Amino acid sequence: MRHAGALTVVALTAMVSSPALAQEDRYRLERTENGYIRLDTQTGRMSRCTEQAQQLICRMATEDHAAYEKDITALEERIAALEARISSLQSSGIKTDLPTDEEFEQTLGYMERFFRRFMGIVTDLDRNFRDEKAPEESPDRT
Repeated sequence: MRHAGALTVVALTAMVSSPALAQEDRYRLERTENGYIRLDTQTGRMSRCTEQAQQLICRMATEDHAAYEKDITALEERIAALEARISSLQSSGIKTDLPTDEEFEQTLGYMERFFRRFMGIVTDLDRNFRDEKAPEESPDRT
């Protein structure tokens, strides 16, 4: 129970620390009786660390590991649901892949015809607008 209190103190200390410090260092280490507590300042996850053979070995805290496993399970379920949906779309005849070169060229031809006709309409409207705005010729004053 004493370790849970220490973890809480470490977490609260990390949250109260300055934002600039949190941006500079992703991990914060706090010494405990049995080693260190490492806090990931970006995710809030904590790990217990011990020194072994002049190396720092860190293990995920039990509650973090459970949350991690829960996240993995949720992601696996989402992937399975998406794969099932793709499979049902493919079996229903809805196309889920890219068009063939022939289909692409045909679509591009439609777009080109549309824009050529559209630009022709704009040109005609512009010509009519200019004709209406042309000043009348003034009589010669000689």
